[in-house]
Amino acid sequence: MLRRIKCYLYRNKVKAIILLLMVFGYAFCLPKQLFDSPTSTILESRDGALLGALIADDGQWRFPKLDSVPNKFKHCITQFEDAYFYKHPGFNPASMFKAFKANMKAGKVVRGGSTITQQVIRLSRKNQSRSYFEKVIEIILATRLELRDSKEEILNTYVSNAPYGGNVVGLEAASWRYFKTAPDKLSWGQSALLAVLPNAPSLLYPGKNSQQLIDKRNVLLKKLYDSEIIDQTTYELAIEEGVPTKPQKLPQLAPHLLQKIAKTEKGKRVKSTINTHFQELALQTVNRHHKQQIQNGVHNMAVLILDVKTKKVLSYIGNTNTKKQHQKDVDIILAPRSTGSVLKPFLYMAMLDAGELLPETLLADVPTTIGNYKPENFSQKFLGAVSAKEALARSLNIPAVRMLQDFGLTRFYDILQKLNLSHINKGADHYGLSVILGGSEASLWDICNAYSNLAGTLNHFNENSSQYYTKEFQKADFSNAFQANLGKLNFDDNIFKAGSIYFGFEAMKELNRPSADNAWRYFESAQEIAWKTGTSFGNRDAWSVGVTSNYVVGVWVGNADGEGRPGMTGVSAAAPVMFDIFDALPKSEWFLSPLDDLVETKICDKSGQLASDICPFTLKQIPAKGLDTDLCTYHKLVYLNKSRTHRVNASCERVDDMVKTSQFVLPPLMAWYYQSNNAEYKYLPPLKTGCEGEATPVMAFTEPLNTNTIIVPKGISGERNKIVFKIAHTNPQAKVYWYLDDRFLKATQNFNELAIRLTSGYHTVTVLDEKGHSISKRINVK
Repeated sequence: MLRRIKCYLYRNKVKAIILLLMVFGYAFCLPKQLFDSPTSTILESRDGALLGALIADDGQWRFPKLDSVPNKFKHCITQFEDAYFYKHPGFNPASMFKAFKANMKAGKVVRGGSTITQQVIRLSRKNQSRSYFEKVIEIILATRLELRDSKEEILNTYVSNAPYGGNVVGLEAASWRYFKTAPDKLSWGQSALLAVLPNAPSLLYPGKNSQQLIDKRNVLLKKLYDSEIIDQTTYELAIEEGVPTKPQKLPQLAPHLLQKIAKTEKGKRVKSTINTHFQELALQTVNRHHKQQIQNGVHNMAVLILDVKTKKVLSYIGNTNTKKQHQKDVDIILAPRSTGSVLKPFLYMAMLDAGELLPETLLADVPTTIGNYKPENFSQKFLGAVSAKEALARSLNIPAVRMLQDFGLTRFYDILQKLNLSHINKGADHYGLSVILGGSEASLWDICNAYSNLAGTLNHFNENSSQYYTKEFQKADFSNAFQANLGKLNFDDNIFKAGSIYFGFEAMKELNRPSADNAWRYFESAQEIAWKTGTSFGNRDAWSVGVTSNYVVGVWVGNADGEGRPGMTGVSAAAPVMFDIFDALPKSEWFLSPLDDLVETKICDKSGQLASDICPFTLKQIPAKGLDTDLCTYHKLVYLNKSRTHRVNASCERVDDMVKTSQFVLPPLMAWYYQSNNAEYKYLPPLKTGCEGEATPVMAFTEPLNTNTIIVPKGISGERNKIVFKIAHTNPQAKVYWYLDDRFLKATQNFNELAIRLTSGYHTVTVLDEKGHSISKRINVK
């Protein structure tokens, strides 16, 4: 008896263990991840529109799993594949029996009895050969899947991995490849057609056996009608729909951004911040202008639109849809290119911020040589003296270089680092003063982000009780999940104070727009835009960057291989693109004046400096730091005779006969060029004969300038070339006499220049006028 009991307990124990093992095996028989096939990289706009996709590594168009199955398709697929899907536990015995009976009668497989759940298992097992043993495995795994996942999840898994013909896998890929639309936009006819495709994808491939495909679709539509899922009108319209004859190309609205994102988010669905409407408008604009530019041999263009307030990317066009030979795959937005003049506003703001400049301070625009560097204006002309604001608005090179020399190259380089211009990274001395004219490289991405962050600083200053965010200067982002962390608020600025930025944008606003937009001020619909162009040496790069309180639009035009083209400038090639895009964007209000960082004070009407006691002045607002600048240095107190024809002093004139006056006086070189552009400028009257005192300089060399050593090359004949000497005289009609080493050479009048052939060694060139004024220049010829 005891033995029987022991045997009974032993057998039950074995059964319990076997049962436990079966339960354990059943619990863990289903892989956690059913499908591990590579998926396509998908880029969507912020509103979920498809911007582009990259094919999966295995050559299949297989999109990542859908969030949910559209309602129309849900009805179609369940009615066609598994009408009792929401009722069975993973398999349908009745369907299996009917299929078995039909197959036995036919002697071959003519009907399947698998549920959608079973088909999920079969797809995940790579379509194992059909057998009764395999069917048992499918049933076991299907019931386990039903216990783990909801019906909606199972259906979603199926439609995301079912074959749809050719290299198309999954409903979403099929929807785009066959109908060029998202699954939730499919009609009833389209949904029904895609529902029947997985049943025989190789036979019923669109474009082949079309009538069979239509017949199967229409049978399904009739079933939907009979089940009262669709009404008669819908049914009749659906069966009249055509079928696709070949796969469609997927949208490629942002191919370069897609490639960029694929480097870190390969095989994923990425919902970006791109505004579909803005992207399409920008693409249309680029394509239109590209057709014009290729007439000049210009093949590449890039556009970037940033949202100032959210630090998001709204449009990203990395290049034109040009030919392969013209490097259409290069993402120009990220490529370092010569900056041209687009850095000039940063220097202007820096000097305003440092209290070393006021917006209307006069700057010298005269022939300039600094060491071996000789900058020239694009126009090849000189204004003599020009306000800092106008120099920026007209993008004059000579005042910019002189400003940089005064400000300090290292100081400016440090500011460029703070602005996150990552490609300018070789140290200040590597670039030299030419950095302000395009002697450095930056990407459109970095430039646009820098301007966007300056605009954000100005916006936030007015929104947050005149405070600044500690982390204002950061790069814009493509991801909707990204939330800009601006840090904490305080009263210390990051790079520039709000007043300096505001006056910088005010100066940029005054640039003369391209001819088509030159009369923008007369239209109510026009908006104020701070903008700056740039053209690199050799016309290789054309830039235009515009800023409003809401948007930054950056445009680059050129050839990716660096080939320059005559006539291609920032104003002629890039600016029209930028303005067309701004015209298509919602209008932005101009920046609010940062009153807490501005002061009102007296500004000299002529020099633009702080007015002294002898200056005519106007009350104007300036950046608060502007109070640290110098008083006017150009107005001088002079004494004249009663007829105001000569300057006098106590050594030659009675005090009662002297007329005291204030006069605006420029240095001779500045005055000579200034007067040629400003006829109202009056030179100081000459000192009266017999008066003691120093005469005012009336002459200055303009060529060669600021150099003591000259290297003279030989010409074709073997002789040394001549050196051209030029002077400026306060009296344009004055006759002057030229001497070389005390030897008279020639007299000139009106055009005071002379070409002199010099031998090696030291020489002195002297110029005298009829009144005895003289200037000399000693040079070493090599």
